[in-house]
Amino acid sequence: MSVSLKSEAQIAKMRVAGQLAAEVLEMIVEYVVPGVSTEELDRRCFEHITKKQKATPANVGYHGFPKTLCTSVNGVVCHGIPSPRDILKDGDIVNIDVTVIKDGWHGDTSRMYFAGTPSPAAKRLADVTFDAMMAGIGAVRPGARLGDVGHAIQTLAEAAGYSVVREYCGHGIGKVYHEDPQVLHYGRAGTGLLLKKGMTFTVEPMINAGSAGVQQLTDGWTVVTRDGSLSAQWEHMIAVTDDGFEILTPWPARG
Repeated sequence: MSVSLKSEAQIAKMRVAGQLAAEVLEMIVEYVVPGVSTEELDRRCFEHITKKQKATPANVGYHGFPKTLCTSVNGVVCHGIPSPRDILKDGDIVNIDVTVIKDGWHGDTSRMYFAGTPSPAAKRLADVTFDAMMAGIGAVRPGARLGDVGHAIQTLAEAAGYSVVREYCGHGIGKVYHEDPQVLHYGRAGTGLLLKKGMTFTVEPMINAGSAGVQQLTDGWTVVTRDGSLSAQWEHMIAVTDDGFEILTPWPARG
């Protein structure tokens, strides 16, 4: 595993890209309502990134992916493709995942949204998943290990009665969209890669209300829970600092 350490100047550029990505997710909050299509949400974000931010949506054309956003609704775990046929209903939960490229550097983040009023069970899943992500991030510091991050996430999620998706994970990021290390959202404390200042990666747990099993649909992208249960995900991009971490994708507010 070859992990690149970023300089302060490079992290400053990633900070700019991360803040732009977070701004996209804040901008779209008011439009996530019953009756809207995920295609419309995608169009608004594409225009915001390209016209207002003068940046590049990283997902468009990435390994053939056709859209700016991944929009993952209810039982979709990740990589949902925006579509004019995918109309949000009252009570739906949706993860919106966006990556922005600015001056060659990537900013990658995602968060959960509610269309209308979610069920108490759906809201609890989203809230616990957020807390699990933050528990994982909270374990990051020089001298810690990646297993500490995964262990913190897994412990909190499973204590709440949920399961952690194994097939998809966080990743190193910088000028390259996906690079080493792989950041598992489960694991044993004290194991795995030793964390060092200058590492940059995402923490993005996918937590299922039911079993951890998933399956990919025939479109080659959309991943759903095998048992049809709800799934939630949050994601931040972070840098390892002298004594802890910095979140490079801070949201203006929690939606």
